[in-house]
Amino acid sequence: MAGLIKDLKRRGLLDETLIVWGGEFGRMPTHQGTAGRDHNPRGFTVWLAGGGVKGGVTYGTTDDFGYAAQENPVSIPDLHATCLHLLGLDHEALTYHHRGRDMRLTDVSGRVIDDILA
Repeated sequence: MAGLIKDLKRRGLLDETLIVWGGEFGRMPTHQGTAGRDHNPRGFTVWLAGGGVKGGVTYGTTDDFGYAAQENPVSIPDLHATCLHLLGLDHEALTYHHRGRDMRLTDVSGRVIDDILA
């Protein structure tokens, strides 16, 4: 990842490239007695760099064991809203009405995480 960022910066492309590394869940911090650790949707890491992202920022914390987000929790719809914003799209403008309910790519609960924006 460091090599990619250095190369994009050297070529003058980092400011117009959004790098997102992560997934929609983490892993439990403890072993559950099976061949691995179970999924953990309440405490996980997503890493952002490049276009429009404030460098060197850590946003949010988990409890001491890494089980669940405690400070500044971010949902997947929040992550999607933030990425769309960084790509120049207003996620709220992408709202449509379906079967009596407002819908959008970011669900109706998604919010842009302004504290990580450059």
